Amino acid sequence: MEKEVIGSAHRFGILGGGQLGRMLIQEAISYDIHVHTMDGNATDPSAQIATSHTVGNIQSYDDVLQFGEDKDVISVEIENVNIDALKVLESQGKKVFPQPRVLEIIKDKGLQKQFYAANNIPSSAFGLTTESTAADFYASKIPFVHKLRTGGYDGRGVELVRTEADLAKVFKAPSILEELVPFVKELSVIVARNEAGETAVYQTVECEFNEANLVAFLFSPADILPEIEKNATELAIRVITAFDMVGILAVELFLLSDGTLLVNEVAPRPHNSGHHTIECNVTSQFEQHMRAVLNLPLGSTEMIRSGAMINLLGEPGHSGDAIFEGLKDVMYLPGVHIHLYGKRETKPNRKMGHITVAHKNLEDAKHIAKQVKDRIRVVA
Repeated sequence: MEKEVIGSAHRFGILGGGQLGRMLIQEAISYDIHVHTMDGNATDPSAQIATSHTVGNIQSYDDVLQFGEDKDVISVEIENVNIDALKVLESQGKKVFPQPRVLEIIKDKGLQKQFYAANNIPSSAFGLTTESTAADFYASKIPFVHKLRTGGYDGRGVELVRTEADLAKVFKAPSILEELVPFVKELSVIVARNEAGETAVYQTVECEFNEANLVAFLFSPADILPEIEKNATELAIRVITAFDMVGILAVELFLLSDGTLLVNEVAPRPHNSGHHTIECNVTSQFEQHMRAVLNLPLGSTEMIRSGAMINLLGEPGHSGDAIFEGLKDVMYLPGVHIHLYGKRETKPNRKMGHITVAHKNLEDAKHIAKQVKDRIRVVA
């Protein structure tokens, strides 16, 4: 008989204690699903509401192995975890989702690009570079995008090289060199898959980034033709199926002027581009991820209202105890839903929260979101 996943007898563990785990726990509480987390600090956002929180290093073989020993299912909220320990836990019969072999590919952008090429998944042209790659090689490839193979997140580990002067920014570490794609829109599709092989896909999101390469603003449904929407959702299902992955996957796409879609990269966990689903869809991405990794029936992805989302990022030049200027002002605006992550200290461009504007009319949601963006600042 399959073990019941509801209640304290079933131990669901998450590696990582940030806001993604926090928002998943908020959904799990409704089901009386007990979630246990591990990360480096006792004050991590998830620690405040998890059933238990272990202070440990998610990149440490010993810490991850010890954390997982008494768990039934283990998942992640960040890719940069100790894969070897997860493989051992999986060999011991623990359910580890996304699977360690999937995380191993995705956490290395070089392996990720090679996976797309091997599986005929459309992506931009690329090459691999190292700390010893010659300067004249880089010069011959201008313009290009340079990305660290591992360790990059939230816009870090990515450099645009458009001129010879920019060559000073290339990474002296294992990286990928990608063709600079002349895209017209950056899109994202959230797709989920459970152990039974069922899939569920959300409507496409359109993203706008700031100068630090962080999502500053997004909205859904994306302003694209129905044919592009169909192709984007089908491509996302194709990608998660090729990985044979269990969990939720954010598939970031470039849309070219001729309608071609290219996979930029993926994230095997709840993602910034799916935060609006909490208010705008029947099932949020966080509940969906929980359903998928626990092999529960997947929920409806139907959109019940349009949405625009603004990240609350720490202002440049501000570090210290966080103050949310303008918070009360934006609460007067219709359709505004505030999510603060419980981080006490702000830093430049640190994700401190997000605000979703849910509205029956997308243009109204976007208009209100722009007002929110102009009125609120996270300062010290």
